[in-house]
Amino acid sequence: MRAPDMSRFDGARATILGLQNTDGSIPWFKGGVIDPWNHLEAAMGLQILGERTAAEKAIGYLQDSQLNDGSWWGQLGSAVPIDMELHQFTTEGMDTGHKIRDTNFTAYIATAVYHHYLIFDDTTYAMTLWPCVEAAINFVLTLQYAEGDIRWTARDPSTPEEDSLVTGNSSIHKSLGHAVLLSEALGKPAPEWRSARARLGHVLAHQPERFDRTWGSKERYSMDWYYPILSGALDARQTSARFEARWDTFVIDGYGCRCVSDEPWVTVAESAELVLALMAAGRSDQAAEHLGWLDKFRDENGAYWMGMQVKQEVFWPVEKPAWTAGAVLLAHDAVHQLTPAHAIFTDKFA
Repeated sequence: MRAPDMSRFDGARATILGLQNTDGSIPWFKGGVIDPWNHLEAAMGLQILGERTAAEKAIGYLQDSQLNDGSWWGQLGSAVPIDMELHQFTTEGMDTGHKIRDTNFTAYIATAVYHHYLIFDDTTYAMTLWPCVEAAINFVLTLQYAEGDIRWTARDPSTPEEDSLVTGNSSIHKSLGHAVLLSEALGKPAPEWRSARARLGHVLAHQPERFDRTWGSKERYSMDWYYPILSGALDARQTSARFEARWDTFVIDGYGCRCVSDEPWVTVAESAELVLALMAAGRSDQAAEHLGWLDKFRDENGAYWMGMQVKQEVFWPVEKPAWTAGAVLLAHDAVHQLTPAHAIFTDKFA
């Protein structure tokens, strides 16, 4: 597959820049919720597009809002209500909804800063962000259990559950790899991070009982299926077995990856992440094919819809989130090697 001209992503560019607030934050939708993970996903999309000023403004927003313990407050987008008449997100209840200090949200800053370093080769800028990254990773690791998995959030009154999430821990495993690589690139090696990552990887590969201990299984979500593959924690045999076990459950040929197993709802971000997982597993031809399927989710300006109800062939919800655009850009970079950061999600160590 030939690499696309970068002008092909003008719609994705406009989506992210149009949603970014003056303080640098990038919400789910205009006036909507902000969580650090999806905010950074969009920021990395900007970095791929060469929108350095806007990307640094986004990272600066987190640098300025980081709490003293290294974490951030974030809102759970999964709790965002949808107006069923307009088929759009709504701000109803947003101000009263509780915020959490999510460990996965917090760890992702290492990925975004290392991504910036790979693309722009700016050690000075990375050094200015080092205290922010270091504090974030150290916060996350204070919540690592003796067994190796990492608690889903900080211990706050609204988050009493002593538990860990498969998807969240898989993403943290990736971010810890990026944190280690960044530390070494800046001459600030952190062997304790490498050790913590190894312990987490062991749990992801061999101790599934450590996850979903206090709540119902999340296995209906496709992310719990492919994220351990994307994490790099599984060996080749485990990777192949995991793909095959639920491929037919989640993948709809010609469309992409379902968000959940029991709905005919293909979501673009999950489909783009599955492309990354395929690339990480060395299945580049299959990844390129799946990436091509996402063209049907582009609007007339080249922006990407969040997803589609495939039985009815209608886009649902009627939203084009910034993080959806970011995920598609990361997938294109992985497949087409658009930037020096193209392997950030597919290299085995990272």
